[in-house]
Amino acid sequence: ITENLGVDLKHAVCTDYYYQYTECDSMGSRWRVAIPLSPGSCLDLPPPTRGTDCSFSCPAGKFLEMSVQQCTPCAAGSYSLGSGLRFDQWDAIPAGFTSLVTQTLTNTPISNRDECTVSLVYAVHLEKQGSVSFTYQYPDNNIFFEFYVQNEQCQEMAQADDQKWIKVTSNGEWDTHTVSLKSGTNILYWRTTGILVGGKMVKPVLLKNIQIEGVAYTSECFPCRPGWFSATPGSSSCQPCPSNTYSVKGASSCTPCPEHHYSHEGWAECKVRPPCSEKDYFQIHTACDSEGKTQVLYRWVEPKICIENIPEAVELPVTGQREPCPPCNPGYYNSNDSTCLPCPPGTHSDGTYACAECPAGTEPVLGYEYKWWNVLPSNMKTSCFNVGNSKCDDMNGWEVAGDHIRSGAGSSDNDYLILSLHVPGFKVPASLSGMTGSEFGRITFVFETICSADCELYFMMVKSTTVVESWEGSKGKQSYSHSMTRNASVTYTWAFQRTNHVRRYISDMVKLYSISVTNVLDGVASACRACALVPQNSQRAGSSCVPCPAGFYIDRDTNRCQECPPNTYLAGRHTYGQDACVACGPGSISNKEHSRCYSDCSFTHTENNRTLTFDLSPLNDVASLTIGPSFTSKGTKYLHLFNISLCGHKGQRAAVCTDNVTDVSSKDDESDSAQFVNSVDSFICQSTIIPADGRGFRMAISSQSISLADTFIGATVDTVLNGVNAKPDLFPENSKDIPDINFFYRSNQATASCDQGRSSVITVRCNPEKSDRGELSVPSSCPAGTCDGCTFHFLWESASACPRCTEDDYHQIEGACKGGVQETLYVWNEPKLCTKGVLLPPRSSSACEAIALWLKVGVGGGAFVAVLLISLTCYFWKKNKRLEYKYSRLVMSANKECELPAADSCALAEGEEPDDDVVYTQKPTLLGKLRAIANKDGESSESVQLNSSQSDQWVLG
Repeated sequence: ITENLGVDLKHAVCTDYYYQYTECDSMGSRWRVAIPLSPGSCLDLPPPTRGTDCSFSCPAGKFLEMSVQQCTPCAAGSYSLGSGLRFDQWDAIPAGFTSLVTQTLTNTPISNRDECTVSLVYAVHLEKQGSVSFTYQYPDNNIFFEFYVQNEQCQEMAQADDQKWIKVTSNGEWDTHTVSLKSGTNILYWRTTGILVGGKMVKPVLLKNIQIEGVAYTSECFPCRPGWFSATPGSSSCQPCPSNTYSVKGASSCTPCPEHHYSHEGWAECKVRPPCSEKDYFQIHTACDSEGKTQVLYRWVEPKICIENIPEAVELPVTGQREPCPPCNPGYYNSNDSTCLPCPPGTHSDGTYACAECPAGTEPVLGYEYKWWNVLPSNMKTSCFNVGNSKCDDMNGWEVAGDHIRSGAGSSDNDYLILSLHVPGFKVPASLSGMTGSEFGRITFVFETICSADCELYFMMVKSTTVVESWEGSKGKQSYSHSMTRNASVTYTWAFQRTNHVRRYISDMVKLYSISVTNVLDGVASACRACALVPQNSQRAGSSCVPCPAGFYIDRDTNRCQECPPNTYLAGRHTYGQDACVACGPGSISNKEHSRCYSDCSFTHTENNRTLTFDLSPLNDVASLTIGPSFTSKGTKYLHLFNISLCGHKGQRAAVCTDNVTDVSSKDDESDSAQFVNSVDSFICQSTIIPADGRGFRMAISSQSISLADTFIGATVDTVLNGVNAKPDLFPENSKDIPDINFFYRSNQATASCDQGRSSVITVRCNPEKSDRGELSVPSSCPAGTCDGCTFHFLWESASACPRCTEDDYHQIEGACKGGVQETLYVWNEPKLCTKGVLLPPRSSSACEAIALWLKVGVGGGAFVAVLLISLTCYFWKKNKRLEYKYSRLVMSANKECELPAADSCALAEGEEPDDDVVYTQKPTLLGKLRAIANKDGESSESVQLNSSQSDQWVLG
């Protein structure tokens, strides 16, 4: 009995169990059941009880106490979202999340920094419709950042593009993205893919504070993370501990740091204060006083963390001597109280004298020109953002310093120190109205970076989709210029970050010496520019400025508008004097507005007294060239897409490249920034394409669109034009007798690596084996189209690149005379290296004689020569027979050794003639026979040498 009683008592006090709801049935009801923490620990569990409705949830700050099934306030030091979940502690990946290659930094999950694809996955079951929202930082569109939702069958839920593709944020800024969720299982994907195509390390995506609404209930409260606290019960969130305090996990209050220790806001521990050094203070210039004096002040970097009253610490330097203030900036004047005020409209000043009216026939040159930095101009602001969510908003990111403005100290080295300049818009002045180019204004600034670590300076246009330019490390004093091709309000921003380390490189800085912006709407004037006057026959006053029509310049003698000569364009950002009209390059003409030179797709070249005329109109339409695929070092597949407009469209740049992800993320922006969507129009533009199979995207991604050819320089057979080299050795040698035509282009937008801007050359080559549209290619040694990143080379082989046919390109063939008719044919010279032009003449016929006169004369002469040769042959044959006979008689007489007859009748038979030919004792040659015949008529006697032992015997007759 005692043993049984003991068992009953054990079961009565069993607490090693917890409550959990069953799955909801078809009626929306469920049961609460008790589950032991370990099997067999409790045998007498509470019986199942009907639970709350499946859609029941507690409000924020409370949780569902399962033992009584009622909402109970969270204790101090914890918080609850009620029907939601929040993840804001990233010391480790929270339970339920799945991640690949995820790193952690400053309690924030960050994405990849290379081209690997990284996914952060979380599955949640919602009993009712809800939402997910997260705070993120996405500063670099070289990483593609997408968020999508799948159901439990891994089918992607329907989402609009602006929900799937996350918008780019400015450096240092955080944004929030919210997506609605359906009831049931939702699998959330945050996915990033970095694209490093010949570029530098990209900025990662940062996530923090993920919040999910729509869960049925929360059965427990979440403790505050270290460095945070909640002072009252029923809290829905925790607050960060103030500076110089700290807290542990689940704290209801913060503990002050010990003496000589410090902490920043939200820190979980305190650190020892270091002795003060030169890195802990900075200098500023005071504003000009009523006497026009300023002085240098030194201030501690805030928040101050160092100790100055110990032996090894440095002291704050004393205030500097009062010195004269620098002059006002151009366009401003010095007022009576030594402050600089803008000049009234219609006046100008260089900053050293009072504002003066512009003379008659001139107008003020409006803009901003800042080169003296005693106070920050009213249209400029400075601020501080910290990636780690520390509060540096109250600190100035930049400080004025007389002849320059420089980055401030900030609170830590990974702060983004921001300087911004707002421009309300641009207005082309009357004196420049004749210029109809795409430039409305231009910003130019001179800067210098002094760094001992991996600092970086960004130049941006706020709310645009990309950083305009950036510089890493120390850079000597240099100038950078950027053209504004759209007339809209814009805020230029400079963001400087020392490094990701904390408080080690406080002396690293950037200095801006001057900033100049032209054609600013409602700007100030530092000088006046000559303008065109009203024509003399006008009823208006003769000294009033009027805008010139497009393509007109201002005549220096009359100050009247004159149209530029044919085939010239207005250049140099001024229209005063005829020298403002610059001649177009070879092979180009100007458009009607004299704003741009272009090719009409025709070309003429004279060589060796022969003129070649080319009609390239079949190449006029925009052509595309895709190069690749290529792979980065980490295996990302990418392509280079070039859109090429050889001649443009009546002077307009017809090639367009667009970033499709950028378009998606910016299409809902109805402000002026919508005009800054990264779409470029040019003669030649380039995009980097990530195919759909390259990283598992469900669509091909187009990014990094740039212009390679804003201006057409000219077309020529020469290999160099205006400093751009075609480098013909990059392509196979031209084996044809037709010269290559080189089309030269230039992009005026300078980059960090191409200080003169990019340039391009299209070599057009005659190849009859190609089609009229032809085929584009790039050098085999430079598969990306460029060998140095600044000059791009293309070869366009086409039958249309052959010259127009002329009479020199064919020849005639005359047929035989048949029946008194002779036909003449015309055929092309082989190989045929021409197209279009003149046509082959038709086949022609002409009357002819059956036997021509020359043929008759020839036949007659030939017959006469043949008869003569036959006669001579017969004659010589007969004479030869007679000589042989005489010779045989002489030989016979000699053998008989008879007495020689008389000289006139020796060895002659009766009846033989005495005037026969000479006969030799040896067998005569044919030459000897001929000589004997020739001598016959001149001599009446013959001499014959006999074959005798007496060498001196002769027979004379």
